[in-house]
Amino acid sequence: MEFGTVDAIQRIPYHFDKSLTRRMSMYAPDPARTIAELKELRALTGNADGAQRVAFTDTWAMARNWLRAKMAELPVTEHTDEAGNLWFTLPGVSGKSLLIGGHLDSVPNGGWLDGCLNILAGVEILRRISAEGVPPVTVRLVDWADEEGARFGKSLFGSSAFSGNLDLDEARSLTDQDGISLPDALAGFGIDLENVKQAGAQRKDAAAYLELHIEQGPVLLDMDLPLGVVLGTCGVERHAVTFHGQAAHSGSTPMNRRKDAFLAAARMAPEIYEIAARHGGVCTIGSCVTRPGIVTSVVEECRITLDQRHLDAAALAVMLEEARLASARFARDGNVTVTWDRIWQIEPVPFHPELIELCDAAILETCGVSHRLPSGPLHDAAEVSRAGIPTVMMFVQSLHGISHNKIEDTREEHLEQAVVAFDRLARRTMAWLATAE
Repeated sequence: MEFGTVDAIQRIPYHFDKSLTRRMSMYAPDPARTIAELKELRALTGNADGAQRVAFTDTWAMARNWLRAKMAELPVTEHTDEAGNLWFTLPGVSGKSLLIGGHLDSVPNGGWLDGCLNILAGVEILRRISAEGVPPVTVRLVDWADEEGARFGKSLFGSSAFSGNLDLDEARSLTDQDGISLPDALAGFGIDLENVKQAGAQRKDAAAYLELHIEQGPVLLDMDLPLGVVLGTCGVERHAVTFHGQAAHSGSTPMNRRKDAFLAAARMAPEIYEIAARHGGVCTIGSCVTRPGIVTSVVEECRITLDQRHLDAAALAVMLEEARLASARFARDGNVTVTWDRIWQIEPVPFHPELIELCDAAILETCGVSHRLPSGPLHDAAEVSRAGIPTVMMFVQSLHGISHNKIEDTREEHLEQAVVAFDRLARRTMAWLATAE
């Protein structure tokens, strides 16, 4: 299974009551309005350097108040849960709930679409649904709190509290660059860290979760396709790999007598590309630190950080084992030693097969062509899926294959197609849920 190009989940037929969808009135979303609102939000909460909606800041709060004003025009109820996630609920005939989610928060100097596209497309879908009358199932829009983790280094804060997977011990110890602790920052917004897992009460009656997102990579761009179905989020193995050699004078030590930790570490760089190519995943060495770190000494210690990702758990395990074996071989060849320390790990999160089919059908109906790909980055959708709620994501093409950067962009015609296709996915999902009563 090659990363980004091969379907990881076998296609299966989807089933829903077509007569039900025919009975639904043919109100349509207004994608141009969504784009205009995205630009309005950009002007309100950004500057020349990009979006500035870092979670638990005044600008983030301003963005949420702006969203509340938009939602005040709709027949929805508003609720902020114990983790700071902001919910808008449109009651349906059934209490069974379709969740549509995203996040208004951004990284510093971020792009104009990351996270907020999901929210504003959801607003437009709620407008369409409410115009039709009472929906067959309850529909809820959620703005997850601090998806990015830009301030405290902890991504998916609100959704991991919702899923029950948040590590409270870790969260208690987090501080920002100004020394402000996460618990203190939360308290400023009326959130008690010790109670955030009570957000799990919002899982009650949740029957499906949909999320639209810019791809943030170049797969759809390189294929010249507007939209894609996300098969799931990749598993991640992240380790610090430290090679231990011997410091020695750089002028007096012959080359054949050196125990150079950097030499062994440097050989890992091409090797991890070979590993990624063999198994269709991705591998990255993100940092390299040497000691004593002076030009007049052979490197005694070299620490690199290795990030490995794959949608298939077995393939990810093989990639990790091959990297371990390679590091041992390079250490042995260089007469040094090597140690490994796990930094972080998460298992692959495949999305729901039935919803993948519904998403594929919605894209085909809109664009005539669809593609299935995994997501390398994590998203709130992964935490929702880990909570046992059927989940799927839709990607829209990213120009440049770049996000978390002010140059992040997507063609407006692709944004319009995304809103239309996402609305069609919501229609199909509501019908699917209604027939499962």
